[in-house]
Amino acid sequence: MTSLTFPDYPESQAEGTESMQFVIASTFQRALARLDNQSARAVKTTAFDLQNDPAGRSKRFHRIDRCRDPNFWSLRASRDLRLIVHKTGDRMVLAYVDHHDAAYDWAIRREMKEHPRTGALQIVEVEELVETRAVHERPAANNVPAPSPSAAPPPLADRDDEELLRHGVPDAWLDRLRAADTDELLELADHLPQEAQEAVLALAVGEAPPEPAAEDTETPAEARPDARRRFRVVEGRDELEAAMAFPWDQWTVFLHPSQQSVADRTFAGPARVGGSAGTGKTIVALHRAWRLSRQEGARVLLTTFSRPLANTLVRKLRILAGARDETVPRVTVASFLDAASELVTLDTGHEPKLAKEADVRAALARAAEAHPVDGFDETFLYTEWRDVVDGWQLPDEQSYLDVSRTGRRSRIGKKQRAALWPLFEAARAELVERGRPTAPMVFAAAAEAWRSRENKPYRHVVVDEAQDLGPPELRFLAAIVPDDPDALFFAGDLGQRIFQHPFSWAALGVDVRGRSSTLKVNYRTSHQIRSAADRLLPAAVRDMDGVGDERRGTVSLFGGPVPLVMRCADESDEEARVARWLQDLAVEGFAPGEIGLFVRDRSVIGRAERAAEAAGLVPEFLSGEEEREGGTVAVGTMHYAKGLEFRAVVVMACDDDLLPQAARIEAVADTAELDEVYATERHLLYVACTRARERLLVSGKRPVSEFLGDLAVDSN
Repeated sequence: MTSLTFPDYPESQAEGTESMQFVIASTFQRALARLDNQSARAVKTTAFDLQNDPAGRSKRFHRIDRCRDPNFWSLRASRDLRLIVHKTGDRMVLAYVDHHDAAYDWAIRREMKEHPRTGALQIVEVEELVETRAVHERPAANNVPAPSPSAAPPPLADRDDEELLRHGVPDAWLDRLRAADTDELLELADHLPQEAQEAVLALAVGEAPPEPAAEDTETPAEARPDARRRFRVVEGRDELEAAMAFPWDQWTVFLHPSQQSVADRTFAGPARVGGSAGTGKTIVALHRAWRLSRQEGARVLLTTFSRPLANTLVRKLRILAGARDETVPRVTVASFLDAASELVTLDTGHEPKLAKEADVRAALARAAEAHPVDGFDETFLYTEWRDVVDGWQLPDEQSYLDVSRTGRRSRIGKKQRAALWPLFEAARAELVERGRPTAPMVFAAAAEAWRSRENKPYRHVVVDEAQDLGPPELRFLAAIVPDDPDALFFAGDLGQRIFQHPFSWAALGVDVRGRSSTLKVNYRTSHQIRSAADRLLPAAVRDMDGVGDERRGTVSLFGGPVPLVMRCADESDEEARVARWLQDLAVEGFAPGEIGLFVRDRSVIGRAERAAEAAGLVPEFLSGEEEREGGTVAVGTMHYAKGLEFRAVVVMACDDDLLPQAARIEAVADTAELDEVYATERHLLYVACTRARERLLVSGKRPVSEFLGDLAVDSN
């Protein structure tokens, strides 16, 4: 468990900057991330000096010849490094940084100006220069699918100026975009400001972009909703240092307006944000926790499914907090179980020592000897305990008689349940007596300890990966905050639910109906990978309360190669072909740490390890608890893919008897349970595929999983 502290906001401005807005652009952060450490230090030193002395008395600004925008200036950071700065009367923007020629070339090809309709500040590429460059710099044919001829009119041909301008399309680009076919639009969109890019991509694939917010004539251009996704006003050295300290994570600083509205909103009760993989749900949770932490007397728990994911949240929160230390903690970051264990320890003075599976099985075996019940084997007793009795933390026999047993294959009547209850009660009593609680028992103990107390340990709880909350976890989280309207906030994707059977949150007193929103802009995954993965799931995924996510209309902000499906003759053929694909990635510059290989279960993990080794890579098995180091390629089961991301992903061993898993199919008792098995198996494949940012390969030996046909991508 980790505690972070945050400063009061806003801080006083740095000396000498009272009369000028000092702004950092996302383009500057991305450029800074590409520099080596020594160059980055020189750039940061220059930026700090400039913030303290915006007039540049200790530095020399240089005009850039042939620059379309006269307000772009260069500033020397070293012998060859140049900062590109945009200066107007009351605003200075750190726009870009690179070596001399590349920095000048960037500025020559761009203008920074306020959009004529939305008023948002934009960095706009000069259209005719982009058109010239596109002829000579089109990506290699093996990286991007060749355009297919079409007789259909260009997607934007009938869109008038008013509509396109309303979505932030720069006026100089209107005619060029209207004349472009679908493939050209997907390419040209990369050169547009983000709000225009989203609208163009949506229109290119036949979707209607959301209507923009009403025009705001009072807010400064750099602070309008669309501008805030690419510009940040920094007040004081600490904020500038925080913005530049983690440049690879620049997307946690610049929020999309739809994300910002959810992160900042005050709700009238428990609330939820959803969206498909890569739409920024975690980022919304981070910003919401940060905002709540700045309230007077704030005590915020930011929690997620596992300890490694919590560690990731800590690193990202430090981007927002900066390198500061205060004595009173405002945010606690912990996994669900670590948070509950900490509160049980505070209440009892003893840290819970969790029972292992072997402990539970042994307790059940002894209870079965003392309370024999015919017709139920050891496997049934364990799974009934895990999924029903312990999973729901049923307190008494009547609760067991009444529970629905959702997801259980065996239908047992009330007489059988009544006969089984003494057995389960005895097993639980033994675990309690031995001081070996299960995880659900820890959640229940923490909830019981804090539910009736007026002084709660937290004022707000923000939950990431909420789709995998079970009943004990949900009860626990509701018990540790006051019954205030804005106390509980959940971020999750029902399409990534892989650990829990569905259940009604409202029945447990946590009702998010009417306070649920869906994010639609995908930042992590290419258009081609997202589109293929989305075909694995229904267009809308809903829970038992009717709350869910509409996947239609989601837009990815970049394109890439179409995912590849390999149907291989046998395991050896698969391993050899995957190894060649991995070797091709290495030639293209993909580092081992940027690649992940996933399989359905441990029984076939060797296929992935052998493929990696044949490619000259060192595989590192993911256990779900460790933090990885560089130099190795990640290898693990699909369950351990949750929360991770890679530039390239291989999903191997997608054989007909492995996905869906044959043992699960054989164990089903009725159609409803079969549907649930197929749904969770699809979710697993979806989670694994959407870990990929740029490249995705899915493979199996013949006959392959029926799900691969649903991906509807290139195959061989």
